[in-house]
Amino acid sequence: MRYIGAKTDLLPEIADFIKQQGILNDSNLTFCDAFSGTAAVGDYFKDKFRITANDIQYYSYVITYAKLNTPDMTFPKLGLDPFDYFNNTNNGIEGFIFNEYSDGGSGNRMYFSSENGKRIDFIRTKIESWRKDEKINDKEYYYLLAALIESASKVANIAGVYGSYLKKWDPRAVKRMPFIHVESTRSNPICESEVRNETIEELICEVSGDILYLDPPYTKNQYSVQYHLLETIARYDNPAISGKGGLRNTSETSSAFSRQGEVEQVFDFIIAKADFKYIILSYSSDGLMSKKYIENTLKRYGKEETYYLKKIPYKKYRNHQTYSNDEHCEYLFFIEKKPYLEAKYASPLNYQGGKYDLVDFIKNNLPNKNIQRFIDVFGGGYSVGANIEAEQIIYNDFNFIVARLLECFKNTDTAELVRYITRTVKRYKLEPGAKEAYLKLRDKYNATPLDRRNLKMLYVLIMYGFNQQIRFNSSYDCNNPVGPAGFNDVMLSKLISFCRRIQEQNLLICSGDFEKMEQYFEDGTFLYCDPPYLITLGSYNDGKRGFNGWDESDEKRLYTFLNKANRKGIKFMLSNVLDHNGKHNDLLDSWIKENNYNVIEYSKAARKGRKEILITNYNKENNK
Repeated sequence: MRYIGAKTDLLPEIADFIKQQGILNDSNLTFCDAFSGTAAVGDYFKDKFRITANDIQYYSYVITYAKLNTPDMTFPKLGLDPFDYFNNTNNGIEGFIFNEYSDGGSGNRMYFSSENGKRIDFIRTKIESWRKDEKINDKEYYYLLAALIESASKVANIAGVYGSYLKKWDPRAVKRMPFIHVESTRSNPICESEVRNETIEELICEVSGDILYLDPPYTKNQYSVQYHLLETIARYDNPAISGKGGLRNTSETSSAFSRQGEVEQVFDFIIAKADFKYIILSYSSDGLMSKKYIENTLKRYGKEETYYLKKIPYKKYRNHQTYSNDEHCEYLFFIEKKPYLEAKYASPLNYQGGKYDLVDFIKNNLPNKNIQRFIDVFGGGYSVGANIEAEQIIYNDFNFIVARLLECFKNTDTAELVRYITRTVKRYKLEPGAKEAYLKLRDKYNATPLDRRNLKMLYVLIMYGFNQQIRFNSSYDCNNPVGPAGFNDVMLSKLISFCRRIQEQNLLICSGDFEKMEQYFEDGTFLYCDPPYLITLGSYNDGKRGFNGWDESDEKRLYTFLNKANRKGIKFMLSNVLDHNGKHNDLLDSWIKENNYNVIEYSKAARKGRKEILITNYNKENNK
């Protein structure tokens, strides 16, 4: 059967690829073919693994079920060989396929000859009646439906897909349609396969196993449109159709993998949620997702040292939307998945003093008991809070603009945010270092009244600004000059994973002085504080960016705040610097000793001339 993206020719390569990873021929392993298509992959591996297969298209579900759970072909209740029966009868019905998709019907569409249109209707109706009368079981039913789909595809008057028909008859299309068996390996499966008909988003939250194989669509062409006629034959539901091609409504079976601006988002979701030990992805060099984006996403949720990529030269499916003279290859990606809670989320904001590199160290020193409420008191770019598991997380930062950016990330549909960024970059012709284009956008942002400024526009400015800093003047106008970087696949990966993460969290975003967090002091609350450091200077604590600075009075207020939390039984962790370039924070040192708080050094993260520490009011030894 002709099918776009079918992996029939690549099966030996895929098997060899799996063998190289040392996971082939273990019959106890489960293998999930999440985009089964015509079941070429599941059929090939059904005698090697326990198969779960899925596809959102119903015709694909039918074909997959037939190949993976083939009946014994005796048809005992039917009392006849259906293949002999259909091939030796001239019966036909002027049903839906004849009327709408043959040259003799009212639709006058040349997908099938009149004779073959009638034969398809007759066979489809007869199969349904046999099932209704319980003359065939489910395995036999799906096998016969798959055989009809296979048979119809052999005489369809098309170039390859069903988006349109040929204006002249292909010689094979005018031949009488034979009723043929489903093409398969005929190998004996290890066990009965589980076959599902769901969206990939639904499936990934319901199944688990050893190997997840992903072969998603990679172009803008929707399979639901390209194979609409096979869907109609499989369902035989007499749908409302429209247009020259007689298309059915395919909105419920369209794939986000074929929609620009959504494909990266759904891919991130699938990889993050996948409860499988190994992930293998087939993708094309012509796909909507870039190789770099795929790599970043796999490494975020997988064990980076296990990442592997193989390039395979491959014949290319081309049409007017995908045509290119570039060398085409098929990518095979592999990674071993990390446990879900070990994934790290990087903030899309390049926030000075951010703790992304120290997240694991911080998490390893949290108290043992479950944290019900985690308060990120000086949230900044939210690198720490985004990586914390708690019933509720409260983000706070005195910089209200940064807090608004976080709210934008949480409350805006991520696909729409990505589309906005893409449109803005194109409209203003933004490029790394392009000063004139950058200043034009910056002027547009600053000319808008403060309470109506577009936070998405600000984020674009941040990405194309110098060192991607978040910098303002005393009037809160963006005053960062143009920089040498911009929106790229690395930033896209960070943005999408971060937005998904904070949208899933029970997150309350606040902006105000840290002392206001006292109102949330309750049992089960934990405070994490990463304030501006008294003996260092950054753009966030110099008092020159439209916001207050940080001096000794603020430092002392923070100590009082934490002492109060300690008296109320609230556990806290404070990140700070004790020594920096010959300076010693005497105030901090005295406070720690006076209260007998614990000090944990960032031994692996120490920078020259700088002694960074964690201060806690609980004993680290009890956290093992």
